Amino acid sequence: MPSARLRFHLAPDRLSVVDGAWWPCSRDAAAELPALVAAVDQRLGRTTLRVGVHRDAWRHIPDRFPARGRQVRVGWFLSTDPRVITLTFAAGEPVVLLIIPPDTAAGPAEATLNLTAQDTAGLTTGAILALACPTPGAASQAPGDGSSRWENEGGSVIGQEPQTPA
Repeated sequence: MPSARLRFHLAPDRLSVVDGAWWPCSRDAAAELPALVAAVDQRLGRTTLRVGVHRDAWRHIPDRFPARGRQVRVGWFLSTDPRVITLTFAAGEPVVLLIIPPDTAAGPAEATLNLTAQDTAGLTTGAILALACPTPGAASQAPGDGSSRWENEGGSVIGQEPQTPA
């Protein structure tokens, strides 16, 4: 898997909602997951044992697939964020990757990969995608005071009027 389609920012503090991003070529899990696991295992020096995906975000989800002398189990869920994939290892914390939609143009996909390779603490998956791939007209609507970002626990502040203390 080309390094341009997978990036990491593994921070020990675990304040970020994602540990990196992956830009698959398709939504076919059976075709995409083996290459992802091989690349992650090689780059991180870990052994992936399980992959968690959102059921509605993928087609052809296998129960398991072979990877260097083992079977990697695949779990699908409806309660997880469909924009992420979780990799669980034999040792260490799981890694959560933001999924860049396969049909994303190269420029916005690269911007998202670059953004997730930095510290994204306090940003949701939706906010990361919005910052990396703004929709037309979003720049003119966003205030210049930085409030277009997500508050740590309060959600989006886009389009809200600043509150003045009473």
